[in-house]
Amino acid sequence: MQGINRANHYVLGGLMLKVENVTKYYGKNCAVDHLSFTVKNGEIFGLLGSNGAGKTTTFRMIMGLLDSNSGQITLDGKKIDYSLTDQIGFVTEERSLLTKMTVQEQIIYYGRLKNMKEQDILDKLDFWLDKFDIRDYKNRKIKELSKGNQQKIQFIAAIINDPKLLILDEPFTGLDPINVNQLKEAIYALQKKGCSIIFSSHQMEHIEHFCEKLVILVKGKTVLSGNLKDIKENYQKKNIFIRGNIVPKDLEKIDGVLEVKENTGEYEVKIKDSSIVNQVFQKISSCAITKFVVEEPSLNEIFIAKVGESYDE
Repeated sequence: MQGINRANHYVLGGLMLKVENVTKYYGKNCAVDHLSFTVKNGEIFGLLGSNGAGKTTTFRMIMGLLDSNSGQITLDGKKIDYSLTDQIGFVTEERSLLTKMTVQEQIIYYGRLKNMKEQDILDKLDFWLDKFDIRDYKNRKIKELSKGNQQKIQFIAAIINDPKLLILDEPFTGLDPINVNQLKEAIYALQKKGCSIIFSSHQMEHIEHFCEKLVILVKGKTVLSGNLKDIKENYQKKNIFIRGNIVPKDLEKIDGVLEVKENTGEYEVKIKDSSIVNQVFQKISSCAITKFVVEEPSLNEIFIAKVGESYDE
């Protein structure tokens, strides 16, 4: 299988999903606190947070399974109710398949729930089974499939009716790298058709790969939101990667150097902001250096910092 070419084939136009100042209480516990974000047509949006941050509650409100205490959620300007939920697909973190059914029976069941004609369901099922190289599993019972193949079937069930909005909650759980690649290609194919996607994962490398915009929640509150590129550029701490014959202790003495780590012959120097770069370079300028690269911090670093800061407050 060829590598994935990421392409932003957004369908231009108005807003797709709009979450406006939404708050949800369970008794006295505030699960979601004045949350706002928008997801445009063909956009992949990241909704992040540690366990208990309010992501699942938000997903359930978007699906119309829960009502908010205040604020509103609209899809193409309309309040989400049962007349619109057929346009939303949801791949849950916990598998929700009926394991005694065959793959075909399962997909027909979900397709009929979404008011699809049986022949249309079967045609689309064949398309996706071929796409995922699992055509031979069509008449197998769900319980006979591996966890990875069950995840593929759950994905097919969620998108069998070409939803306008797709929610992916930890979609790569249980998948090996080859299957992850197949699912990524499927997600991009849906995006090119104009499907809006909300993506949630604890694996930050997937968020960085897919999402241009994101929100990070802690205890129901937004602690960071915006364009991923801007978030990384505005985050003051940077990383310098150095390969060469240097003395780490000399760098650790520089005010503004936070940490120096060695990883397989390469040094990672964490600095408080970009103003420290020249000082580091001058300190090692007389050494034999084969690499000196300044990079933005990873989303994982930013996530840990922001979530940790909020818990410390």
